[in-house]
Amino acid sequence: MTNVLFHTFALLTVVCAVLVVVNKNPVNGAMFLLLSLVGMAGLFVMLDAALLAFVLLLVYAGAVVALFLFIIMLLDTRPEHLKPFKKLSVFAAVIGGALLALGAWTLVGRVENVPAPAVAAPTLKNYAELLFTTYLLPVQLVGFMLLIAMLGVIVLSKKFAPVEDPQ
Repeated sequence: MTNVLFHTFALLTVVCAVLVVVNKNPVNGAMFLLLSLVGMAGLFVMLDAALLAFVLLLVYAGAVVALFLFIIMLLDTRPEHLKPFKKLSVFAAVIGGALLALGAWTLVGRVENVPAPAVAAPTLKNYAELLFTTYLLPVQLVGFMLLIAMLGVIVLSKKFAPVEDPQ
């Protein structure tokens, strides 16, 4: 029975994650993201990590997906409103991709040298201690990236009135 549940949750997670990427409708993509997170939570429950499953559903499925839906609705992403890419946008995407690759390369290099932290029992106190000591920098970086994404959405969604020529 455990194998059937594992394969079901794994298939749900992977299929929904692929559908998030290939779906053209952003609202449907956000719903598939929600289903993918539910599949991951099921996998966490099978690993006896109910706290992680609860936090995943509460924070990500509850708050982040709702925030994504509000952002999608705020941006008004109908095809007739889409603007073509500018050279600066392409340049920013290339720089962002290079920084992502550099960060992944640095992370892989450091993971090999970091000893695994000893955790006696999976209690909330142990998770909190690891979160605020060993993994403090990654948590802060994720929060900072979410802040940058929110500010970017606010700037992109601002509707500017056309400037009239004073002449």
